[in-house]
Order: sequence, then C-alpha cells, then structure tokens
Amino acid sequence: MTHSMDLTRGDMKKELIAITIPLIIGNILQQLYNTIDAIVIGRYVGDVAFAAIGVAGTVMNLFIFVLSGFCAGISVVLGQLFGKEDMETFRTEFYLSTVFGVGFTALISICGIAFAKPLLHLIQTPADVAEYCYQYLVIIFAGLFASYLYNLCSAVLRAVGNTRAALVILAVSIVINLALALLFVGSMHTGVVGAALATVISQLISVLLSFLYIRIQIPDLMFRRADMKYDQSLMKKTVNFGSASAFHQSSLYIGKLLVQGAVNSMGIDMISAYTATTRIEGFINSFGDSGAASTSILIAQNKGAENEKRVKEGLRTSLVMMTVLGIVLSILMAATAGTTVFWMLGSTEGKAFEYAVQYMQVVSIFYILNYIGSAFVGYYRGVGMIYVPVIGTTLHITIRVILSYMFVQTSGLSAVAYATGIGWIVVTIYQAVVYVTRVKKIRFKTKAQE
Repeated sequence: MTHSMDLTRGDMKKELIAITIPLIIGNILQQLYNTIDAIVIGRYVGDVAFAAIGVAGTVMNLFIFVLSGFCAGISVVLGQLFGKEDMETFRTEFYLSTVFGVGFTALISICGIAFAKPLLHLIQTPADVAEYCYQYLVIIFAGLFASYLYNLCSAVLRAVGNTRAALVILAVSIVINLALALLFVGSMHTGVVGAALATVISQLISVLLSFLYIRIQIPDLMFRRADMKYDQSLMKKTVNFGSASAFHQSSLYIGKLLVQGAVNSMGIDMISAYTATTRIEGFINSFGDSGAASTSILIAQNKGAENEKRVKEGLRTSLVMMTVLGIVLSILMAATAGTTVFWMLGSTEGKAFEYAVQYMQVVSIFYILNYIGSAFVGYYRGVGMIYVPVIGTTLHITIRVILSYMFVQTSGLSAVAYATGIGWIVVTIYQAVVYVTRVKKIRFKTKAQE
C-alpha cells in the first residue's frame, strides 16, 4: 500500500518525525474551528458573545476530545493489527468502530443538548453569556457525529502511518469553515447560530472527503460486506482502549470545565483571561497530543509485530524528542506570553490581559513535564497498558481542581497554573515509577524466537 507506512523497520527517528509533524499541524488546525468562531463573533457581534464562545468552547471541546480520544484508542488497536498484517480483522475493526461510534455519538449528542443548560448553570455562567452559549452548543452537539466520523477516518489513516492525507482534508475544511463563518455571521448577521452552522457544515464536508480518500486511494482498508460482522472480543478491546484514551485526551478540558466554576465566579475579566489561556494552551498541547499519538502508532505497530527491541527504542526516541520540544516551547511560552494573549484578547489593556499573562508565565515553567508525560502516555497506549494513563489523568485532574478551588480566590489564575504544574509533577513521577518497577520486567516474544 503506497499510501501507508510500515513502522516496524527503518530509521525510527525519521519515522517518528515524519508522522508527528502532520499530526502537530493537524491538531493546531483543529483548534482553529472554535477559534475562528470566536474571532469572527468577537469582531461582528460583541464582547458578551465572545465570552460565550469561550465558555461554550470549553464545554464543546470536552465532548469533542472525548470522541477524538476514543478514536485515538481505536488507532492503537488498528495499528497493532496492521503491524500483525491481519487486514481482515483490521477492516472488521473499522466497521465496528463506525457502527458503535455513531450510536455512541448520538447518545452523547442527546445528553449534551439535554444537559447544556444545567451544566452552564453549574459552572456559574452569567445569564447573558449562558444564552449565547446554549444557542451555539445545541447546533454543535447536533452535528457531533460528523466530528466523530472525521476523527475515525483520521485514526484509520494514522494506524497505517499516513498522517498527511487527514491534514490536507482538515486544511480544506478549515478554509470552508472560515468562509462560511464570514458569510453567515459577517454578511447574514446570524450571530453564534451562524458560527455553529459553519463549523458543522465544514466538518460534514471533511467526513465525505475522508471516506472517499480511503475508498479510492487505500481500498484495502475499507470494510466490505464480508467484514461487517460482530466480534465480541474485538469490540471489548475497542471499548477498553477507546474509553481509556478518551478519558486521557479530554483531561485538559475536564480539568478546565471543573475549574471553570471557580473562574466564572470571579467576573467577566477573569472569564476572558481564562478563555484566552485555554485557547493558547489548546495550541501548545497540540504538540504534546501529537507526540503521544505518533508514539502510540509506532509502538502499536511494533507491538503487533512482536518486535521488543523497537518497542523499547521507540520510547527512548520519543522521550528525547518530547523533552527537547518541551524545553523549547516552555521558553517560547514565557517569552511570548504578552504577544499570544494579545492575539487572543485583541487588547493589552485591562485586568483580563494581566491575569492571562501571569497564568502563561507560571504554567510555562512546568510544560516540559507535560511533554515527557505525553511520551509515556503514547508508550503505555501502544503496549496496551491503558490503565496507566487513566490513573495518571485522574491524579492530575484531582490535584488541579482541589488546589484551584482552594487558592483561586486569593491568587487568581496563577493558582490554577501552579495547581496544573503540581499535577504534572505527580503524574510524571507515577509514570516513571511504573516503567522502572513493572514495564522493564515485561518481555515480548520476538518473531525470531518463535
């Protein structure tokens, strides 16, 4: 298959970089969906609507990252099957993930629409902001199935080492989203409803393009009638891997949402500052999420091929790459905090700018640990030790939320930044201890030994 990459042989450093770069660009572009809406709304509607898109974005991203995280878990299962050269089961997995995922997404959509207002009330969203939030979220939730199907197609392509096709399709979708947002909001004056419609329509187009690409360019991956069957053990593995990955990938937004209540009680300036930092961190975390995804793909293929040496080498290579990347980005975060916050807020005046800059300067100190943790997460996903990222994520969210609520009233957003960093310290120590005490004892059978 010329549109796939066998990661069980060749130069691992080059392979890891080759699949990571498109993932990074893709994840950054993915952040642009809600950011485009926010910028257009801020320009054509006003400050209250802009704040609403920010709060809605935190809620929306929680659901979207659950779905994309679930697909990341599916990608690991598919990667192991591809490394094992079991294409029949690969196609069955694709089919099961499509059918189960659409049903699962429908349930999430219904729950999202039903609980949107109570959730906005729970996180203490001001009434004028909440109304705009609800209008936006109802449309986004109704179109969640498009987001899932796009992420599933991307997972299929990632599993075989093809990260470029999904990137091109996403880029086309982003351009369409921007054009539609300007048309609906700027010209037709449809407000937040128009922005949400632009997002859903552009995602539907990306789904169509993704399925067409797989069917035409890599037909061996597309399930056929003979592959449309139920496999209980495969379904169980899919749910286990998908659920664990969904929980981890959505952890940033679970934490953000749980802390949002404390922030919302501090007024519009604090909400705007938190909205700005959430968007900036979304872009920065794109690098870490991409590193984890590419590592899990590489590890999964070699785990499927039972290549112990390359599994271990994959972790070492990823740790070095992510550590260097973490150092560079931490320095850039601190040095450009004022500039990046200005890009998000559009002004250097007022308390919101001050709060946001303070947060970015503090949290940048700890980001290297986040990136090291991403390398470990990719490794643990790839070898099937999915409980480790789940426990790590639970630890981080718990620490972050408790410390934030304890100190946000006295220290503002800086308290949230320190709470986040302390959580990363604990999680990184936990991941390293698990590897040293348990994983190094694991031995895979290599093909040569069989």
